[in-house]
Formats: sequence, C-alpha cells, structure tokens
Amino acid sequence: MDSEKLNMSVRKFLKTVGVSSQREIEAAIAAGVKAGTIKPSARLKAKMTLQIDAVHLTHIVEDTIDVE
Repeated sequence: MDSEKLNMSVRKFLKTVGVSSQREIEAAIAAGVKAGTIKPSARLKAKMTLQIDAVHLTHIVEDTIDVE
C-alpha cells in the first residue's frame, strides 16, 4: 500500500464531498427560506453518513447548522 497515494485519494474524495455537499445544503436552505418553510433564524440538525462497505466502515457526524 502506498500511503501517500492513499492520502491524496482520500483528500480528493473529501474535497469533492465537501464542495458538493455545501452547494446542496445552501441551495436547499435558500429554497426553504424563500418558500417560508424555514425561518431565517433556524437552527437545523444535520447528519452526514460516510459508508465504505468494502472495509465495513460507517462513520456518522451530527451537528447543527445555523441559518443566520
């Protein structure tokens, strides 16, 4: 196993996840605020699940997103 190649591959994956997830979250929240289903002062519970079946990995991160 080449640790450096693995590290670079994981970083590339996480960058893709981060950028695409941020776009999706921001668009969904903006649409909710515009539609009136989300208050501009809302605190939204968020949960992200990372799963890699081949290594039996499930990693869950939960936090709160402040809309303001």
